[in-house]
Amino acid sequence: MTREEVEGGRDEMEIDGCEQREANAIPEGFDANYLKIYYGKLFPHADIYKWMSYGNDGKHPGCDQSYFGRREFSFTLENDIYLRFQSFYGAYELENSIRENCPVKIDIGPVYSVDPAKRRAYAQTGDNVFTPVERELIFDIDITDYDDVRYCCSGADVCFACWPLMTIAIKVIDTSLRDDFGFNHILWVYSGRRGVHCWVCDGKARRLTNEQRGAIADYFRVYKGNENSHKKVSLTGHALHPFLARSYTEVLRNFFELKLLPSQNLFSTEERYEKILDMIHDESVKSELRGKWQENRRSTSKEDINVIRWEQLKILLQSGKQKGQGLRRGIEEIVFSYTYPRLDMEVSKHMNHLLKAPFCVHPKTGHVCVPIDPKKCEEFDPTTVPTLSKLLQELNMEGAKSEVENDWDKTSLGKSIRFFRTSFLQPLLKSCKEEIESSYKTKLQHSKNSINW
Repeated sequence: MTREEVEGGRDEMEIDGCEQREANAIPEGFDANYLKIYYGKLFPHADIYKWMSYGNDGKHPGCDQSYFGRREFSFTLENDIYLRFQSFYGAYELENSIRENCPVKIDIGPVYSVDPAKRRAYAQTGDNVFTPVERELIFDIDITDYDDVRYCCSGADVCFACWPLMTIAIKVIDTSLRDDFGFNHILWVYSGRRGVHCWVCDGKARRLTNEQRGAIADYFRVYKGNENSHKKVSLTGHALHPFLARSYTEVLRNFFELKLLPSQNLFSTEERYEKILDMIHDESVKSELRGKWQENRRSTSKEDINVIRWEQLKILLQSGKQKGQGLRRGIEEIVFSYTYPRLDMEVSKHMNHLLKAPFCVHPKTGHVCVPIDPKKCEEFDPTTVPTLSKLLQELNMEGAKSEVENDWDKTSLGKSIRFFRTSFLQPLLKSCKEEIESSYKTKLQHSKNSINW
């Protein structure tokens, strides 16, 4: 390991001995001492290899045997030791390296034009041949970016009241990726603490240029403000874009009115409703609403004060005397400001960005980064995600069950791995192999035509 390969700074022992311990002796949350057991018994090395190979791990003559070996893996070790540009030639080598290094985090990067571990040798030739050529289209959504519209938690903390913001983000982005862009192989993953990651794995998505990725990211860009802006969403034009209109009518409006409005008490204090009034540009409307709310600050009505004030705002903005489109559009802008997905745009725009691998263990929570079913994302509960300590307790209690083929089947991680395999990996690999076969046949036909000519 060279000095250059070890960079600081970014954010098998068998289980037999552990089986002798009492279950409650395993510490809660994350403990690096147990990562060796996790990587030896539970981490789905073979599935990650099959995924990252995209069908290029078989005997078919159309397979690119160098494909997996050009993928970058990065390991974060204890004490923030960071190993970049790791590459492997097969599943066995990948698994051995993970077990040996026992990383606290595994990041996955792009597929490069040449083996990333040998990039310096290529650099000495003087040609700029080391460049990313493929990478999943990825999205990173973090709950901390919603701190200005949630009052239950802040920072990395999440609860039942604010986590649905992540659910809404999944619903909006996943629907558009499938319906507007035609992507099929999409993996959503819980980040382990405060957000979600999205991997779009279709061949046409992996081969997008940085410019094309940027265009897709900008397609989703609505929230453009910062912490100093009063108005962070500005919807222009005579009508909403069909994607935005669909998102508003099918997802965002109901979520805002039925869930977010009461759970976050958006109009319950002057400080909170003033943030909403600041989004309205007509001073007379703002003054009228402010007057009503200040007079009725001690309302005796049994109806939720948040619902009452929201209805008053809507009536005034939609009333006949307020015919300006900008005012009527203000209702939509408020809803979008509070509910629309807030993406880390730079993550999606650049091919060489790293993203944490699924099934890593988050070092601060001990939670495993498990996949989320977008069809049932409203059922996902981040507080019940398996932790490292819970998995080891389950292994201890189940012992050496002979009827179980895989150790993860003895634990609550089994459900997540089975979902990953059956709902994501198997359809993806079937599509990849069909694409490889089709491409190979096309090349043979071109070759045959050239000979005939």
